[in-house]
Amino acid sequence: MPQMSEQPSARRHRSLILCVLAVLIAMVSATTPATAAEGRPYTNPVKSQKGADPWLEYYNGNYYLVTTSFTGVLTMRKSPTLAGLSTAASVQIWSDTTPTRNTNIWAPEIHFFDGHWYLYYSAAQSGVACCDSQRTHVLESAGTDPMGPYTYKNILTDASLTPGPAGAQGWLIDASVLKHDDRLYLLGSGKINGSTQSLVIAPMSNPYTLSGPFTIISSPTLSWETQGSPVNEGPEPLYHDGRTFLTFSASSCSTAEYKLGQLELTGSDPLLASSWTKKQTPVFQRNDANGVYGPGHNGFFSSPDGTENWIVYHANTSANGGCGNARTTRAQKFTWNADGTPNFGTPVALGPTLPGPSGETATTPTAYTLVNRNSGKCLDVEGGNTLDGTNIFQWSCTGGANQKWRVEDLGNDTSRLVNVATGKVADTANCAKTDGTDIAQWSWLNNNCQKFRLVHTATGDYVRIVNENSGKVADVANCGTQNGTDVRLWTWLNNNCQQWRLVPTT
Repeated sequence: MPQMSEQPSARRHRSLILCVLAVLIAMVSATTPATAAEGRPYTNPVKSQKGADPWLEYYNGNYYLVTTSFTGVLTMRKSPTLAGLSTAASVQIWSDTTPTRNTNIWAPEIHFFDGHWYLYYSAAQSGVACCDSQRTHVLESAGTDPMGPYTYKNILTDASLTPGPAGAQGWLIDASVLKHDDRLYLLGSGKINGSTQSLVIAPMSNPYTLSGPFTIISSPTLSWETQGSPVNEGPEPLYHDGRTFLTFSASSCSTAEYKLGQLELTGSDPLLASSWTKKQTPVFQRNDANGVYGPGHNGFFSSPDGTENWIVYHANTSANGGCGNARTTRAQKFTWNADGTPNFGTPVALGPTLPGPSGETATTPTAYTLVNRNSGKCLDVEGGNTLDGTNIFQWSCTGGANQKWRVEDLGNDTSRLVNVATGKVADTANCAKTDGTDIAQWSWLNNNCQKFRLVHTATGDYVRIVNENSGKVADVANCGTQNGTDVRLWTWLNNNCQQWRLVPTT
């Protein structure tokens, strides 16, 4: 029997269905986001000088990193990529000469509330042996720039805290801020009524004022919390899917057994110890196979596109690294378990190249041009000449290597300025201290005449370049705007001729 042909109406009906399906597929394709691209490759450590107690924020296109200084000065690094933090300039954002709080700054953190950044840290009294006089303080930024400028706001202490082991009441370190039900709480590590070093909490009426006494929410009682000495410190909130976790550092930082534990807020009142449930095993600890010892005192941040969670922490490369500047800043991505708890994995080794946080698009900078605020011209080694004594002056910005500078952290709150073209450093002639002393390039001699502090000024990315030997700043002679105008030392006058903008470059 001959096969019957398909009726025209049926063909039209099938064609209509296929068209609708095609449209739906196109709509789904158009609205389904593509898998986020990996960030720029990076390598741990993220910061190798003064890398203890790191706090890292991603804000408005840049990462900001601040760490323990052990002095009365705080520096901050800024970079558009995580990788760039390893070579970013350490810019001084705070210094204090007040004797009760001008040394031993520990564990700084920045938090954004009500249009301002608040910087929390502990600091000690000048002339007092470490570490009985550690008290917690808070600064407030003038605006929305994480680098400030900052002004001192308050000491955060309370008579409920006892010293350890001698001195006035109020001993408190490692402050952080918990947000719960639209209220703020100050977290920290302290002692109450002769307790061991424990996690404590107090209510706040605003970001710089306590509104009640401290109470203990966790004490070191488990075997892995008491190695070296019984310690709970470094509390850090982590929020996920409506749940609140709190990581903390346990055992003595002098041991390789320093590690992270975890609490979860399972009750309604954060001020009650009964509202917190402690995980009975550590969540992040030493990894001998990877050469990581004493990982702890962490923070958390999200990738630029908001799809990834990352942990930043410090660790040692040897089992006897201790509590000092041998600790370096590291970062790595973490995931979540099926039960909704965080899975931090194991600490990664130093050295291997890893994919950075997803959503990074900027090129990783490795150097800077230094642009004068008054003239708009660049700090330049004359002709790119490699000879010692070659003059440093200003010139129209050309992008040449002789106008590019590496700002290399020396681990003592100072840096050296290394010219990319010549490999020589900025140096003050004959180590003189008088106004008008010439700044030229010279081979590295590791003296204070070749060391500088980059100090954040009142606005933008401008810094003053302060010579460590003289205390004087890099100044464009007579505020000239011409090519070839000399750059010299001069007393700080707070004018635009003495301010320089750090422009990242490669």
